[in-house]
Amino acid sequence: MSKLNSEKVKNFAIRYAMVWVMLLIIAFFSYKSGRFATLDNLQNIMIAAAPFALIALGQTLVILTGGIDLSPGSTIAVAAMTGAWVSVNVRDNWWLPIIAAILAGTIVGMINGVLVANLNLPPFIATLGTMTAASGVAYAIGGGAPINGLPDSYGWIANTRLFGLTIPVIAMILGIVILAVVMKRTVFGMQVYAVGGNAEAAGIAGIRTKWVLFRVYAISGLLAGISGLMLSSRVISGPPSLGQGFELDSIAAVVIGGASLLGGRGTVWGTALGLLLMQTLNNGLDILTVPTYWQSVVKGLLIVAAVSVDVWSTKRRQDS
Repeated sequence: MSKLNSEKVKNFAIRYAMVWVMLLIIAFFSYKSGRFATLDNLQNIMIAAAPFALIALGQTLVILTGGIDLSPGSTIAVAAMTGAWVSVNVRDNWWLPIIAAILAGTIVGMINGVLVANLNLPPFIATLGTMTAASGVAYAIGGGAPINGLPDSYGWIANTRLFGLTIPVIAMILGIVILAVVMKRTVFGMQVYAVGGNAEAAGIAGIRTKWVLFRVYAISGLLAGISGLMLSSRVISGPPSLGQGFELDSIAAVVIGGASLLGGRGTVWGTALGLLLMQTLNNGLDILTVPTYWQSVVKGLLIVAAVSVDVWSTKRRQDS
C-alpha cells in the first residue's frame, strides 16, 4: 500500500472512529443478549435519548462558540416545576403549562446570554452561577418538595404516539434535522462557527458576536425547557431534582460526537451519534445488569478516549 493510500485509510478511520465504536458496541451487546437487538429495545433507547438530545443540541451550539453551559440540568428542573405548578393551579388550560415551562427555560438561557455576551463573564463562571441559582428557584417553586397531583392530561405530552413514535422522539428527530440544516445552510450557522473559530476576526468581518452568543445561550435554555416539560410529563410530576447531572451528559455527548471544546469545530450529526452511542451503551449495560458504578467508569473512559482522539487528530493536521 502506498504512503498516500495509507494516509487516506488513517484519515478515514479517524473521521469515522465513533461510527466504528458504535457498530462494535451494537455487535457486542447483540451477541451477549437476545433482548438487545429488538424493535422494542430500540424504541426504549430512542425514548431515553429524546430529552438528552434536546439539551445536547443546545450544548452543541454553545460549545461551537467556544463556550460551555453548566445550567441545562437546573434549567430542566425550573421548567418542569413551572409547568407542574401552572398545571396544578390552572387545570382548565392544557396549553398554558407548555408555554410556561418553555418560557421558563428560555428565560434562564437568556440570562446566561446576557452574562456571557454583555457582561463578558467567562461561560464557565456565568453558567455555574446560573446552575446554582436555578436549582434553588426550582426548589422554591415547590416549597422544597415535588409538585404532585397533576391532571392526567399533563401526561399526554410525553406519552402520546404519532405514527408509532412518542412525541419526545418526534421532537428529537425534528430537532436534529432542523438544527443540522440551520448550521449547514444558514447565515446564523456560519456565524456560530466563525465566532467559535476566532471571535475577534468574526467581529472585524462584521459579525455581531455578542448577538450570536446571546442567541446561542437562549436557544440552549429553550431546548432545556422543552426537555424539562417532556421529562415531567413522563412522570406526571414536578420533582425539583429533575435533570440533575444532565449537563455533564450533554457535554459528554457533544465531545464524543467530535466537537472541539475550543470551539469552531463539530457537527449536529456528530452530537446525535455521540448521544445515541451513550444511550446505547447505558441500555446494553443495564440489560447485562452491570452495576452503575462500573457504567460510570466505562462512560468516563469513553469521554477521555474521544478527547484524546480529537487532540491527536488536531496535532496531526497541524503537523502536516
